[in-house]
Amino acid sequence: MYTHPALVRRGVGRLILSLCENAAMTEGFARVELAATMAGEPLYRACGYHPAEKFFDDRGGAPVPILMMSKTL
Repeated sequence: MYTHPALVRRGVGRLILSLCENAAMTEGFARVELAATMAGEPLYRACGYHPAEKFFDDRGGAPVPILMMSKTL
């Protein structure tokens, strides 16, 4: 998910994340993982996600740093 720059800091990302986590819990998941861009990392940390592996995704031509993060629900 990405939030349009005109809508940042309004709770949109946090709302979407909480809806996804609640849906995962409803389906019986006890843990979730995501691939965070560096712009999203602070939000995910604030929402209780913990960093794991960092790598670069270069499938689009330019390498993009990605941080795998996880959270116990």
